Amino acid sequence: MTATAVLTARALLLDMDGTLVNSDAVVERIWRRWAERHGLDGDAVMKVVHGRQGHASMALLLPDRPVEQNLADNARMLAAETSDMDGVVTIPGAPAFLAALRDAGVPHALVTSADAPLSTARMAAAGLPLPDVRVTAESVGASKPDPEGFLKGAAEVGVDPADCVVFEDSGAGIAAGRAAGMRVIGVGPRAGLHRPDALVRDLTEVRVEPTGDGVRLHIG
Repeated sequence: MTATAVLTARALLLDMDGTLVNSDAVVERIWRRWAERHGLDGDAVMKVVHGRQGHASMALLLPDRPVEQNLADNARMLAAETSDMDGVVTIPGAPAFLAALRDAGVPHALVTSADAPLSTARMAAAGLPLPDVRVTAESVGASKPDPEGFLKGAAEVGVDPADCVVFEDSGAGIAAGRAAGMRVIGVGPRAGLHRPDALVRDLTEVRVEPTGDGVRLHIG
């Protein structure tokens, strides 16, 4: 993949974990404990869970288990994650990036597989403001890599999907953005494995330039 120097958009749709917030420490603790309880290889589990809602990951990892058990387990996992903010920090550049979008009035939305309580807690723990528009797990019927969340985010900000740019770190999220007909900027090393339209190490490598009807993103 060749990094794109400049992308233009009318709205930005932002994943949270791995994109704005580094929550890897918590995710590792919670999911490796879950893997051990179910006799699964922790490394194999960690290759699946990033970007997806918990019950969707469980359905892939334990395909014969009833959906009801996955949903109940997912609720317990969300509660455990929401009470554990140890090691949750901001992705470098995220505070300035969000401030630039807010100050310039660029339409943007948070589109996350976390539920509302977890996303609120993690953004607060990282010291980041919540965007006015948020699409969380409760807002959709299907988890990433399904495009529903990003399409709903585009609808909420009133911008055609083709005019939106997604920021994502995971394979599931990048696939969801592509399926929604959007361009994708990958953030961090996980994203580089899935050939986004452009790739940055973190948000310090993105410069926001407002335009008359959107934003020009300078990459690198």
